[in-house]
Amino acid sequence: MTEEHEAAFDQFLAARSTSLLRTAILVCGASQHDAEDLVQHALEKVYRHWPRIGHDNPDAYARRVVVNAAISAARRRKIIQEITFARPPETEAASPDLDLRDALMAELRRLPARMRAVLVLRYWEDLSESATAAALGCSLGTVKSQAARGLARIRENMKEGALV
Repeated sequence: MTEEHEAAFDQFLAARSTSLLRTAILVCGASQHDAEDLVQHALEKVYRHWPRIGHDNPDAYARRVVVNAAISAARRRKIIQEITFARPPETEAASPDLDLRDALMAELRRLPARMRAVLVLRYWEDLSESATAAALGCSLGTVKSQAARGLARIRENMKEGALV
């Protein structure tokens, strides 16, 4: 790889690695270590193919590698591990926002891998429906239906838990 490509990849790495890690944690529904492995795998692929993809959209390529790897891992495991978050020290009154966030994250983890990936890319990463479809390699209709079903499932489960 040329020095110019190296410099461009280093800039991409500095700008996007944290965002890719957050996406991986949400999409894979696993520990931070598993998410870091997914991101490392994605960045190795991006680096290997940088001369070809560096001038296009390396962010979309890396995101797609992360999502596809997470879905493949979920299919292999069939059991999605719980995401662990560091909790602040207990205070006298628990924050309703934290309770709601924890409940939402738990519901997100309960969704199938592809449905979770659609919701994360569509609403967390704020991608358009067409960009989400491109990132997942599926149709626009699949994105729309998976998003609608996923949100409906979360809403229904949240109603049952009486947090909303």
